Amino acid sequence: MTKGDNINGELSFLNPAFLRSVAARPLRILSEYIEPAERMRRALIRDTIVFFGSARSLSPEEADRRMARLRAEIERAGEITPEMKAELARAEYAIRMSRYYQDAVELSGRVTEWSKSLTGNRHFIVCSGGSGGMMEAANRGASMAGGKTVGLHIDLTTEEIVNPYVTPDLVFRFHYFFMRKFWFVYLAKALVIFPGGFGTMDELFEVLTLIQTKKPRKVMPIVLFGAEFWNEVVNFDALLKWGMISAEDLRLFLTTDSVDEAFNYLKNRLEELYPSAEKLDEMKLT
Repeated sequence: MTKGDNINGELSFLNPAFLRSVAARPLRILSEYIEPAERMRRALIRDTIVFFGSARSLSPEEADRRMARLRAEIERAGEITPEMKAELARAEYAIRMSRYYQDAVELSGRVTEWSKSLTGNRHFIVCSGGSGGMMEAANRGASMAGGKTVGLHIDLTTEEIVNPYVTPDLVFRFHYFFMRKFWFVYLAKALVIFPGGFGTMDELFEVLTLIQTKKPRKVMPIVLFGAEFWNEVVNFDALLKWGMISAEDLRLFLTTDSVDEAFNYLKNRLEELYPSAEKLDEMKLT
């Protein structure tokens, strides 16, 4: 007898052992498509602005507390050990990174306020991975602006819990990374990528590849927020020099350090791509 055998003669779709078995993997994958689709439909969510970024980033308050604890520890010790010196460097970078957390809060709040002012069927909902760091910042800004906000959370032993700023009935939990990625892109009308590590890079380059190859039939404006970080970590000019990308590919995204510039770019591009009924009437008159 093997795992998943229906020894009690119960209905197969009510058999937990079967549903967790290897044989039922296609059903689990399909569930991660159908269940979110139904919930999104009921919540009237058709358009999202997706925020990517590191789960490790700290808020300014947390970064300052971390530095204060470290300085107090150094003072008590009366000396700086090599380990303390390394920790101090990490704490200093955490403070530098925390400005991006605050920028994410502000930017997501502003796009949410703008979206709430729109008439008709278009409302752009801030969506993140639902965890901490930059994801928390995005959900936090949208929540503070009084808007709905989505969290597409992945079940990982190393991942933080869902942050408290995600709208409770818009928390989606995924086992399969590729299904989570599907939902990031499927409803996205724009993307904002803040500094991050392997996961953020994976998401960025997968989206850029999809757009470059015109797999989505929609235009998705992309903002790389944090020019200092992106210009150091990813050398797009070198990719162009070596002939790995074209000059046109560099126009797929905007790199900026300015919340104002990022907001105006997103607002103007989305209004251009998805004009309101009033705008369409104006265009007809002219």
